[in-house]
Amino acid sequence: MSSREVVVTGVGLVSCAGEGLDAHLGAFEAGTPPRTDTETFAPYPVHPAPALAWDGQIPKKSDQRQMEAWQRLGVYAAGLALEAAGVKDDAAFKAALHLVVACGGGERDYAVDGAILTGLRDAADPGAYLNEHLLNDLRPTLFLAQLSNLLAGNISIVHGVTGASRTFMGEEAAGVDALRIAHARIAAGQNDAMLVGGSYNAERPDVLVVHEMGGYLRHGEYRPVFARAGESEKAGGFILGSCAAFLVLESAAHATARGATALARLAAVESDRTRRATGSVSESLASLWGKAGIERPGAVLSGATGVPGITAEERAALAQLAPGARIAALGDLAGHGMEVVAPLGAAIAAGLVSRGRASEVAVTTVGHRRGEGVVRVVA
Repeated sequence: MSSREVVVTGVGLVSCAGEGLDAHLGAFEAGTPPRTDTETFAPYPVHPAPALAWDGQIPKKSDQRQMEAWQRLGVYAAGLALEAAGVKDDAAFKAALHLVVACGGGERDYAVDGAILTGLRDAADPGAYLNEHLLNDLRPTLFLAQLSNLLAGNISIVHGVTGASRTFMGEEAAGVDALRIAHARIAAGQNDAMLVGGSYNAERPDVLVVHEMGGYLRHGEYRPVFARAGESEKAGGFILGSCAAFLVLESAAHATARGATALARLAAVESDRTRRATGSVSESLASLWGKAGIERPGAVLSGATGVPGITAEERAALAQLAPGARIAALGDLAGHGMEVVAPLGAAIAAGLVSRGRASEVAVTTVGHRRGEGVVRVVA
């Protein structure tokens, strides 16, 4: 099997830090606390999406209206990535461009949910009532929430990306594997170019309820991710962030042939799924570090969640694996974006390398429940 070099030729980023690579690198280097909303969903803080001129990447109002927030964020970031790679108007390039998306399901239809639950309490035959309203009140998507693969479909429709597409679900691990599969296919010569990334809308009562039930959410004011590691259950935990990140990946030869400038080389993407126990995160990271061939990174971008236990273990492991490197939490830039964590980290890493801030950057992802990953980005 051949092993071709894989390069990053374009990135698209949207988060509370703003829009585009420059805004994110500026916020990263400034180290200022991210914009945080502590009131709308109190006691749970969230890092909200920025105000965006949707028309810039989603020209048709009809397209904007039929998408929910998570889809608009993803389609917008995908457009930024295509633009940055210089292929936004290249129909031939986009016709051959394959797409890999990592995301969860869409927002619930709260009005329908509420009406069904209210009526169910007084229904003479609850089973018949539920069946009737599930059949009659659903959207055309045949689900009370929009399906994850609709994001890939809308990227294809809005931006004309008509190669094959695949969608990954599964929280943080999905973002790692989306990158890993895209990298592997290009390296093996199965594809010349791929658009890969994900999106997440944190400003949703339903996802906050789900993660609070697991005891994973931070309560109260913002604190830096690694400062939460030793706190109490309610003080520790993650702060969700509305964000999206997409990368255009190409073989080095393909990028050179069309005269594109590579930001960085995506050298390796490795993933794992350990049985979580004391020491398992450290062992997993050490193993993945070696498999990825990481040597002396100038920076480590950690997807640490802030959940007590695993966050402290990751921080200690990174201090041993990357002595002297700047170790920064992506959650302190954009919040925790679940499926977006790995693509976000890879995009920021490519930016740091392209600007000469480091010749090698490592990105780590340790899921709040399961799934570990390491990405190596080099000049």
